[in-house]
Amino acid sequence: MSKNSVKVGILSDSHGFLDPRIAETVNQCDHIVHAGDIFNAHVLSQLKPKDSLVAVAGNNDFSDFWKAEESAVVNALPENDELELPGGLLVVEHGHRFGNHPAHEQLRESHTSARIIVYGHTHHRVIDQDEKPWVVNPGASGKVRTHGGPSCLVLHAGADEWTIDTVLFADSI
Repeated sequence: MSKNSVKVGILSDSHGFLDPRIAETVNQCDHIVHAGDIFNAHVLSQLKPKDSLVAVAGNNDFSDFWKAEESAVVNALPENDELELPGGLLVVEHGHRFGNHPAHEQLRESHTSARIIVYGHTHHRVIDQDEKPWVVNPGASGKVRTHGGPSCLVLHAGADEWTIDTVLFADSI
């Protein structure tokens, strides 16, 4: 990777609890992307990237599920968002608008300008680099349906090369 590369911590589906090991991992990154089902402002307050935080609404991120005093936060979450990175565009959405198990083809057709598409919703870790844009799901970052433990992804994005690391912790909390 060149000196002009950045690290992006990618997480999703915290459902009101962010595993502290996930927080420690992503807080070492330049940018953090949360793909929804956040559940409360406390989760967002634990995310402290060196540069920017991008978060989108999941199917459980609406005023009825959040504390009344946090309604401004949840109402400000977009359905999808973008992050311009060295070498391309990251697009993030929760994925629920495509059903319970979003088809990667649908995501790719909806975000043709992206180099990578991040989604959540299923709680299953996925790194699909078979076609462009890449489609990734970091799995769940909290306690709910972690499928082997809380997880996140770390994207290393440079002008010429991108790589992705999977970070998976034992289900011990």
